Amino acid sequence: MAAAVFLGAAGLVAGGGGDARAAGGAVVLDEGELDLTPRLVDGALQLQVDDRGSGTTVVREPSDVVLHAVPSTLQYTVDPLATALGTSTLDSWQLNGWEAGNIFAPEPGWNGTEAGGDTEVTLSGFDGPGDFGMASYTRGMDDVNAPPVPYLGTAASVQRSFTLPGDAERALPTWQFTAEGVYRLTFTVRAGGSADTETLAVVVGDDVDPADVLPGDGSTPAPSPTPPPSTSTPPTAPSSHVIDNGHLDLAARPVDGGMQFQVKEGSSQAYEWHEPGAVVLHVRPQARRKITEGFEFLGAVGDAVWWLPIQQVDGLVWPGFSTDQFKSSEVDGRVTFSLDAVRGPGAVSVFTEGSVGSVTTHAHSGDGLPDSFGLSVPTHRHTVWAFAAEGVYRTTFTVSATLADGTEVSDTETLAWVVGDDVDPATVVPGAGEEPTATPTTTPDTTPTAAPSGSRAPSSSAPDAADTPDATGTTGPTGSVAGSSGTAGGSSSGSDGTTVTGGLASTGARIAVIAGAAVVALVLGGGTLLLVRRRRTAP
Repeated sequence: MAAAVFLGAAGLVAGGGGDARAAGGAVVLDEGELDLTPRLVDGALQLQVDDRGSGTTVVREPSDVVLHAVPSTLQYTVDPLATALGTSTLDSWQLNGWEAGNIFAPEPGWNGTEAGGDTEVTLSGFDGPGDFGMASYTRGMDDVNAPPVPYLGTAASVQRSFTLPGDAERALPTWQFTAEGVYRLTFTVRAGGSADTETLAVVVGDDVDPADVLPGDGSTPAPSPTPPPSTSTPPTAPSSHVIDNGHLDLAARPVDGGMQFQVKEGSSQAYEWHEPGAVVLHVRPQARRKITEGFEFLGAVGDAVWWLPIQQVDGLVWPGFSTDQFKSSEVDGRVTFSLDAVRGPGAVSVFTEGSVGSVTTHAHSGDGLPDSFGLSVPTHRHTVWAFAAEGVYRTTFTVSATLADGTEVSDTETLAWVVGDDVDPATVVPGAGEEPTATPTTTPDTTPTAAPSGSRAPSSSAPDAADTPDATGTTGPTGSVAGSSGTAGGSSSGSDGTTVTGGLASTGARIAVIAGAAVVALVLGGGTLLLVRRRRTAP
């Protein structure tokens, strides 16, 4: 079968990782740089894994690790890549995909410099619930018709081998998986008359816990039986309903001649109403993203943030705001949504992006609350939500308006959120909860100061721009915000809302593009990259 040869452009990928253990004592690799390296050991060729996830290089055997393509690797599959690998254009799980710089995930490369010459790499065995393939895609403005180059794949139309050049110090093809589950990829490497065959276990998505998966070909003896689980029943939150996926609206709703703040779960065709004090919203771990340039008000660039994008992504809760239960004739003016207080381990931010990289911050607890914005009637809008840390949050909102007959109406409710998987949402009391406030509520210093050039100028609320749809439909940190840095806070309240430009975006497509993906799509045609760089020497 014909072999492909790696070609690529210079690039750099950075990351970090942990040392979680899987079944049989294997190490789970779920974040940061690693290389599959054919190298000569005592004169014989061996395929090994150079793990740099912790910042230093640790050499591991493929049969001692489990690679985890975490849920956030689920990405849009561009047509040329799907065609090259013989797969579909539906979303697929991608390592080194076009969002690689924006998510915390493994970054597997190939290092050919330690084999003493060119190495032939063959996919000599495969087992998994879907198709697997590796390809490069370097489409650019000056070469818009350059097709992707497939290197390995399980589809009948794709070859099973490629040549890894002896001077390729870090090649980064895109790894694609079309279904969740456990894959076992058996690679055979040959160079200089020597060969080695190794099987790499890969867990894709979150249907299977990688800690339960045996490494290699799965033949490693199972560990000693664990003691039976405790028969005690864990506490559960009384009368709570956990929402962890799909569309919902934080809505101003007419009830008994007044207004109530309620949660609408579902689509316009099939939905259910809930009281905020009866639900817990779960922001799953796959919402974790990197903070990128232009979004320093969320924290330091490169730090983690739990990001709910402006467009719907399967597996994540998708909260919007709505006033569409009212008729325009029933309300005099606009409905005001005010984030009055936040209790939790970090800051909560609600914002949208404009068409030229501008950002409108509607609420940001890191620099003081309350923050408010208005929506016309009837309106249905979505925003970006960002949480600075994992844990339990309590957000207190007030919705208010003046009815057509002059009656002033309002409702204040507290909504519980669980961010990440450190806390089981089923054990969290909804609403205001029972835990004490960790940090006393304070009012920030209101002494006026001159806003520095390029900083976010404070105002009492986000005005009518909050009702303006986002023209681009971008869903992540792709532009720049003129602003001073905010940091993750605890409890906070005050009177600092912030307006830059842009507005609340209307409901968009289901694909989320995070942190710079819009620029990548413009330059690369939405494609994935094969990158080759000089190997970094371990400190």
